Amino acid sequence: MPHSGTASARTFHVSPGSPHPLGATLEGDGSVNFAVNAPQASAVELCLFLDPDHPSKETVRLPVATRSGDTWHLRVGNLPAGSTYGFRVDGPWDRLAGMLFNPHKLLLDPYARRLAGPTRHHPSLRTRDESGDRERTDSAAHAPRAFIPTPDLYDWEDDTHPFTPMTETVVCEMHVKGFSKLNPAVPEELRGTYAGLGHPASTGYLRDLGITAVQLMPVHQHLDDGFLLERGLVNYWGYNTLAFFAPECRYAASSDPVTEFRDMVKALHRAQIEVILDVVYNHTCEAGPDGPTCHLRGFDNRSYYHTDPARPGQYLDFTGCGNSVDISHPRSLRLVMDSLRYWVEEMHVDGFRFDLAVELGRDSQGYSRRATFFQAVHQDPVLSRVKMIAEPWDLGYGGYQIGNFPIDWAELNGKYRDTVRRFWRGDPGVSGEFAARITGSEDLFAHNRRTPAASVNMITSHDGFTLRDLVSYNHKHNFANGEKNADGDSHNISFNHGVEGETNDPGILALRQRQVRNFLATLFCSQGVPFLLAGDEKLRTQGGNNNSYCQDSELSWLSWEETPEASALRGFVKRLLALRREFPILRRTSFFDGQPLKENGLPDICWLRPDGKTKESVDWEAEKPGSFAVLVNGGGSCDSLLFFFNARHETREFHFPRQPRCSWTLVADTADSTHEGVEAATPAFVSVMQRSMQIWRQGPPLPPRVRTSRPSVRTRSTRRETPSTRIRRARRRLQRNAPRGLPGGAGRARPTSAK
Repeated sequence: MPHSGTASARTFHVSPGSPHPLGATLEGDGSVNFAVNAPQASAVELCLFLDPDHPSKETVRLPVATRSGDTWHLRVGNLPAGSTYGFRVDGPWDRLAGMLFNPHKLLLDPYARRLAGPTRHHPSLRTRDESGDRERTDSAAHAPRAFIPTPDLYDWEDDTHPFTPMTETVVCEMHVKGFSKLNPAVPEELRGTYAGLGHPASTGYLRDLGITAVQLMPVHQHLDDGFLLERGLVNYWGYNTLAFFAPECRYAASSDPVTEFRDMVKALHRAQIEVILDVVYNHTCEAGPDGPTCHLRGFDNRSYYHTDPARPGQYLDFTGCGNSVDISHPRSLRLVMDSLRYWVEEMHVDGFRFDLAVELGRDSQGYSRRATFFQAVHQDPVLSRVKMIAEPWDLGYGGYQIGNFPIDWAELNGKYRDTVRRFWRGDPGVSGEFAARITGSEDLFAHNRRTPAASVNMITSHDGFTLRDLVSYNHKHNFANGEKNADGDSHNISFNHGVEGETNDPGILALRQRQVRNFLATLFCSQGVPFLLAGDEKLRTQGGNNNSYCQDSELSWLSWEETPEASALRGFVKRLLALRREFPILRRTSFFDGQPLKENGLPDICWLRPDGKTKESVDWEAEKPGSFAVLVNGGGSCDSLLFFFNARHETREFHFPRQPRCSWTLVADTADSTHEGVEAATPAFVSVMQRSMQIWRQGPPLPPRVRTSRPSVRTRSTRRETPSTRIRRARRRLQRNAPRGLPGGAGRARPTSAK
């Protein structure tokens, strides 16, 4: 293998170069500047792969002899196009001290923009051998490599960020490959790719449905785990990040994933759909001490990863994946911040959903919403303008931090998910918390001056059952994953309604479909940001698998063969999202306060019993499934909405409220999705089927009641009253005038949560 000083190496024009910027940078004269951080290293070599006939064969090693502080740098001219590169870093090997340098392992540039091909684990990447010593097998033939940069001539044309306000955002979570892989409307060669998602058949479908943002499961280049490869499986979800700057090349129909990704973003933006990336900065594919060395571990293990201060050779694992990135360290912080800015500035994405985001706010003292990373994002002129969504938990001590992220962040609301599932399953005593969740979870977010838009409301996500499976299975069925059904969450708050899995029973099928409509109607009419799992709008199933992370197959891909039931459900979702757009009261920028509005003198929200009377505190604590109504007051003559919720197992009569005195028009009935447009006039009542809900919109005011005159035996001024009569009348007057926000007219909007 030629090294520096050979004839092959001397054909390159080599100079010291610059420590800035990090990574490989194409200079104006065609040379490339290489710069990497390796503060504890004793030597760094640049490894070049130049043979097009043998692309995985290392051709040249050039010593990186110049060092500025912690950064090693080198400038090389006359590099052939299409070449790839990596680094070898030498230094101390001391397991107890957490020093794991190994020159036998080829390392990927942490700032690599484009990789040479799909990446998968190989035994040669292992960090240590069976004795625990440095593993000495050379990994160059199987390690991930980066392409030498080429001129960036991409034309963004007139592309701009939609900047959709969070209050108007509707998120659809999807997998790039899984979304279009089976869509016959997409050309076959583009299915399952960035180009497939950017195809008009995809963007048109999403736009027609009413989606304003797609949340893409990880698109950073990832490494397939060795234990999955041994089973004939892969890491389909991609939560095993290798390269923070490089789009996953296996999702590209072309040989240029960077350009194809940009084309996808541009196409989605033209449809006024934002792109949010699910990013995994909390850990990397290098896993624990027995994992591969191909990336950060080989450059500076102790700077990039959380290690035990008393035992630096041991990782602190807050993620369950073997390692945790220490973003409190300046070196890791710079890497993550540079990556985020790259995706916004160079790839035009509109926001990020941070996997296990609590880990990003940890330092040696624990979690803090004033952590270095959050402060860096807050002051950054680029990142402070885009959407930031936290998955507000990790697996460490104090790992559940919902409601405790910075003021300009939103959070996935797991309490919303669990409460809504329990309510529609028919669990008793949850109505109070259900009411708190559908009104924006004020108890979680108002304390640090956030709004309902801080709550990203979800019923399902990639991690767990699909919506159809949620109403079809009591238990997970993950045997196809090869882990004896031990993987995945066993606490699903699901209900199969009588039969586990698929059935032909018409009664059970009708009930399941009604429950699906209940979940979707609740989701899209709640305060906060609705979050839809792609395929739930057309009854997608995974056969009860609630952890399909390794299933790159039709089990995980979206089916585009629609049944009449699926087509009807999609139409139902479209009508719900149109209703959400039409009524600003479903997209409030502040929490309800229970105070009267000047337009009609009624509170902004009224909680009612089925008989139309105001709910009392005892009604919220009733040990029965929920059955109540809520009037969301828009203030105008036709701007209010009335919701009837009936989670009980029997049909109930619901009375319309006395005020406002108007006609009402049915806009949604989950018992019959086609039963709409019916009008009713106060004081009529309607029957609400068991385990269903109805949504009514306010119509024009009714004419005033005509009173017939009757001779009065005794006028009010001459009526004799006893003290007890006066007291009862005064109490009734106080009750009539009390705000209707809380049970008992307590004057606040959120009801008492069930304990």
